[in-house]
Amino acid sequence: MNHLNTQSQFTSPDDFYQQLIDAHRDLSLEQSHAMNAALVLLLSNHIGDLDVVADALIQARAAVRPAY
Repeated sequence: MNHLNTQSQFTSPDDFYQQLIDAHRDLSLEQSHAMNAALVLLLSNHIGDLDVVADALIQARAAVRPAY
C-alpha cells in the first residue's frame, strides 16, 4: 500500500504557489471553486491510488475548521 507523501516535492514551492494564484486570477468565486474541483479530479486520476487519495481527503478535511 502506498502512503501519502506530505513533504514538499517541489524544488521551488513558491513558483508552484504563484502558478496556482495566477490560474485563479480573474475568476469568479464560482469559477475558482470549479477550477479547484477540476484540479483535484485531474491530480487524483494522476495519482491513481484510492488509498492515497482517501488519505489526502481525510487530511484535507481535518485541516479545515468546522463552521459554527
